[in-house]
Amino acid sequence: MIVVKSSRGGTLKVEGFRVRVVERISLPSVWARLKAIKGAGWNTFLLRSDDVFLDMLTDSGVNAMTDRQLASMITAQDAYAGGRSYYELVEAVRDVFGMDYVLPVHQGRAAEHLLAKVLIKPGMAVITNYHFTTSKAHVELAGGEMIEIPVPEALNTISDYPFKGNIDVGKLEELLSKMKGRVAYVRVEAVANLLGGQPVSMKNIRLVKELCDKYAVPLVLDASMVDWNAYFIKEREPGYASKSLAEIVREMAGYADILYMSARKAPAVRGGLIATNNREFYEKLVVLLPVYEGFPSYGGMSVKELAAMAIGLREMVDESLVGSELELIRYVVEELDRNKIPVVKPPGGLGVHLDALRFLEHLPRSSYPAASLAGALYLVSGVRAMERGTMSMDRAKDGREVYADLELIRIAFPRRTYTKSHAEYLVDRILWLYENRDVIKGLKWVYEPPVLRFFLGRLEDVDRWGDELAQIHVKQLGEY
Repeated sequence: MIVVKSSRGGTLKVEGFRVRVVERISLPSVWARLKAIKGAGWNTFLLRSDDVFLDMLTDSGVNAMTDRQLASMITAQDAYAGGRSYYELVEAVRDVFGMDYVLPVHQGRAAEHLLAKVLIKPGMAVITNYHFTTSKAHVELAGGEMIEIPVPEALNTISDYPFKGNIDVGKLEELLSKMKGRVAYVRVEAVANLLGGQPVSMKNIRLVKELCDKYAVPLVLDASMVDWNAYFIKEREPGYASKSLAEIVREMAGYADILYMSARKAPAVRGGLIATNNREFYEKLVVLLPVYEGFPSYGGMSVKELAAMAIGLREMVDESLVGSELELIRYVVEELDRNKIPVVKPPGGLGVHLDALRFLEHLPRSSYPAASLAGALYLVSGVRAMERGTMSMDRAKDGREVYADLELIRIAFPRRTYTKSHAEYLVDRILWLYENRDVIKGLKWVYEPPVLRFFLGRLEDVDRWGDELAQIHVKQLGEY
């Protein structure tokens, strides 16, 4: 964002880019949306994009690329081994993160897979501020356990604590002392996705690093959304207002022994990487790259994506390009909060997060309130959001339901993609849905996969409440 003084007092934040290519989108009727969500088994992942008005499922792989990224894809040197694009990526990683050893992978979960194979042995644990679905799955598939120790404020959705993504350092030292030799690594996710896109403070990362060094445990940084975390540090943490995003990101990376990321997020490219300054870690990882990903100079990505990632890494710390979607998120959160809608505060990264437990207080957790709310939001608006609650958890080994700490729906704002009018439409439809929330009666499984069930599972609406909600919509708002 470009920040200037306003003639009326305060400041103005202005996007440091202009839009030169647009994609036409259309709003299906409520009847078409009802048919689509039923056909998708009330799982927004299974909706066809052609049936979606605003696709706010994720920020992953759907961000707007820049003209420089698109140009780099045309001029990329197409070589299986030793291509120029790989070395451009290495230089970008050195400049942005200060790390010498770079392993490209096809996306973030591929990085998690390699790290799990190299660092985790059965019976070991990974300690983290909060899990992400794929990160937890890879730890458990390797025979490990993921232990979450967020600060207490993290689970209070109405708290305005500025860094809910922080690790509880008191609990961390207690665990590291008690579990000597059994902790594979400490993982910091910046920002914490399942906590509502909440950032981690630089002070917290520094304290975590000190404890990791004290107990000889590696610190691994998930930097997939590091651009947004840096933006919040600059905005909220004392001592960082005058620092550039590039300086903040470089300092964050400097505390990590290993850094990995899904480049589908901040750098806006379909790919990912692992980076480190530790030669030993690099050598253990690089031998697995040809087995699971590809030759080390492309790592399962196309060279066009390598070239665009090198540009994207540099642009994710460009003050002019970062922050427009965060300001839209802030606008929506503040509007919803002003109208007494249960929304996660303070405004975070990634998207707007509705608190389904407070939004649908009449529903038991066994009826999947977050999934129900995501389906209902699509039905009344055409906006595709994502369930981030119990449906995103897998059952215990004995078949028991494991209830999530938070029941959220995430309405993601991809980078440089949506406008103020889209945000205003979203607010309007959420307000209407809240007024008619009692119609929603929950969901029940039709098909439930054993692992990562939220991706492919299918459900149905209890007592066909979707039909009733659609009919009310038509009476009050019309077919659109």
